[in-house]
Amino acid sequence: MKTLIILFLSIAASSAYAASDVATIGTGTPLDVAKTISITDTGNACGIVPVEWTYEDSQGQRHTVSYQVWGNGCGGG
Repeated sequence: MKTLIILFLSIAASSAYAASDVATIGTGTPLDVAKTISITDTGNACGIVPVEWTYEDSQGQRHTVSYQVWGNGCGGG
């Protein structure tokens, strides 16, 4: 029974992820950005972390993209 539940949750999670409107971008990808709506705060993150950036293009359409950055929260010296 546990295996069946885990299988169901795995399928549900992958379906939810596939339905997401978040695009993954790479370096050099041209974007039509008129206005930034939101961006993930990386102030307390250390290491390479995912960021989601939501912006509006010149046609008024909203887009969300995902990319990796080095977090700003790494202390030390």
